[in-house]
Amino acid sequence: MMTPSNSSIPVRIEKGTIRALESLNFFMADLQAGVGPFLGIFLLAHGWKSGLIGSVMTIGGVAGMIMTIPAGALIDATKKKRNYIILSAIFSILASGIILLSQEFWMVTVSQVATAIAGSAIGPAVIGITLGIVKQKGFNRQNGYNQAWNHAGNVTGAALSGYLGYKFGLPAIFALSALFGVLAIISTLFIPANAIDDRAARGMKDDNTDDKASGLAVLLNCKPLLILAAALAFFHLGNGAMLPLYGLAAAANKVGNPSGFVAQTIVIAQVVMIVVSLIAMRMAEKSGYWLVMLISFIALPIRGLIASYMINNTGIYPVQILDGIGAGLQSVAVPGLVAHILNGTGRVNIGQGAVMTVQGLGAALSPAIGGWIAQSIGYNSAFLILGSFATGSILLWIIYSKCIKEAC
Repeated sequence: MMTPSNSSIPVRIEKGTIRALESLNFFMADLQAGVGPFLGIFLLAHGWKSGLIGSVMTIGGVAGMIMTIPAGALIDATKKKRNYIILSAIFSILASGIILLSQEFWMVTVSQVATAIAGSAIGPAVIGITLGIVKQKGFNRQNGYNQAWNHAGNVTGAALSGYLGYKFGLPAIFALSALFGVLAIISTLFIPANAIDDRAARGMKDDNTDDKASGLAVLLNCKPLLILAAALAFFHLGNGAMLPLYGLAAAANKVGNPSGFVAQTIVIAQVVMIVVSLIAMRMAEKSGYWLVMLISFIALPIRGLIASYMINNTGIYPVQILDGIGAGLQSVAVPGLVAHILNGTGRVNIGQGAVMTVQGLGAALSPAIGGWIAQSIGYNSAFLILGSFATGSILLWIIYSKCIKEAC
């Protein structure tokens, strides 16, 4: 279902290369998020409060944010893109071990910083490798399949994490994350280095070796890129804390087994994302990315409203379905839109990194803001406030719709 089967991808590309790329996307799911929402439950069980949990997640998020632009620049420049994924996987594996060894504030902080730095390189590296293999013409479709496989990996990882956490305790979840890291490394090694066109991978239009990449000022002078980044910053300022906070709210209200509840939230969202990412791919092919992004922004305020009133086993379904819609649409639209906007500049991956940095600023601040709001005035108010931040995204997207539609 998720394997490309038409002429969008050049016929000369070996099927084994595409299979390895999709396998990498499947196993890298845990590398990008580490143990993700399970970390909050793990720390809560070791006596941490929601405010401090949010703060340590924010520190990790800031570290990742700082590194995304340098990581994107390195991915553009290097001809050894696979090595960055392998190093990132090693970082994530070590980070899981650190948390198991010690739950002291600074040890946990170091692990989150390591995970965030690793995650900052993985995204641009996989996007660059995909562009290098299928070129600009095949990117939208292959990225759609990549994201579907990535979400499938998240579903599998979350389901296994929920089972292992229930059966053997939360430390088993960290072991599973490390296993996914090893399998991601193996998948990366199955992608032949000579299958990656390094010029196409950084967004150069043709094979003319005389032209050079644009200066970095192209990022600051690109209005559609700046609007996209600002809209994503607003969105992730609200979205970043929603899932971990919802898990903490459920644990505080004693809604079932904590690890099982968190696993359920992830599985529901990621199953929706598999379907939505494929729909987003089709929508983008027919009418561009503007409508895809607008729908993703609208989903967050609705999600926050429902989450504030339904912290229970029933509310988990609409809350996480909306999460799947928003994240699934963006997982396809954001990389595709950046690649399209910067096509020909040779700065696609640093552009991806720049957008991730601004987006990451919102996501990094979100856990701390959400955590302290929840601790001060309750989880219900926190969800309403977090959801309202997407109003900024919606207004930007509508006000500058003409500019964005032209870029799309």
